[in-house]
Amino acid sequence: MKIATWNVNGIRARQAELQDWLERLQPDVVCLQEIKASTDQLPVWLCDIEGYWCYWHGVKGYSGVALHVSKRISSDRPRFEHPSFDYENRIVLVHLPAITVVSVYVPNGGKDFPAKLHFLDALEQFALDARAASNPILICGDLNIARTDMDVHAKERKPRAIGQLPEERAQLERIIGYGLVDVGRALEPENDQMFTWWAPWRNMRQRNIGWRLDYLLASQRLYERVRSCTIERETGTSDHAPVVGEFDL
Repeated sequence: MKIATWNVNGIRARQAELQDWLERLQPDVVCLQEIKASTDQLPVWLCDIEGYWCYWHGVKGYSGVALHVSKRISSDRPRFEHPSFDYENRIVLVHLPAITVVSVYVPNGGKDFPAKLHFLDALEQFALDARAASNPILICGDLNIARTDMDVHAKERKPRAIGQLPEERAQLERIIGYGLVDVGRALEPENDQMFTWWAPWRNMRQRNIGWRLDYLLASQRLYERVRSCTIERETGTSDHAPVVGEFDL
């Protein structure tokens, strides 16, 4: 099963890129973040992408997440839902026979840092509760935290920058501690060039001077079935790159 996550930073600006990417990659499950659009702002083909069960959850110009499941792996429309702490259209999950997949977009925190911590508190409880579920879980998306200094280019390390603060990193570690595995880092523990976001100036992306903010967090029993986890740095014009995991499911 191929599962991909991508913060598109505005789906209306990235429509053609999304279509090309889906045709090339053929993912089984797609998680999108920062779609910045309500369904009535999307063209008909995008609202119901051919070959996928589609769930869009957004408002005009801000935040928003989406989840799409290929009809190859689910002949009937699966059950999409939101945890109780969903606000600003930031989280949606889908229940599949072999896995529960979550698309999440954690607040940046620049305008309201306490709200970011509150959301992370709720996500931590969600991870704890999911540990007892029968299905393995995969949390995908933009968590807006660089887990360690290794996840930030040396030129971008700023100890008091939001996204690198000790209290944020401590919360992320607690979330992971509830039986989850940071798939990308577990597969490449020494890779200090594994970034998924780049500031949109001074050719930061081309020079790979970035931060790792986008993750696949998998239940341990799901991680045991991982084949690969890759970052598609050359894909698209968003300031984030897609992250793609493949699992034997």
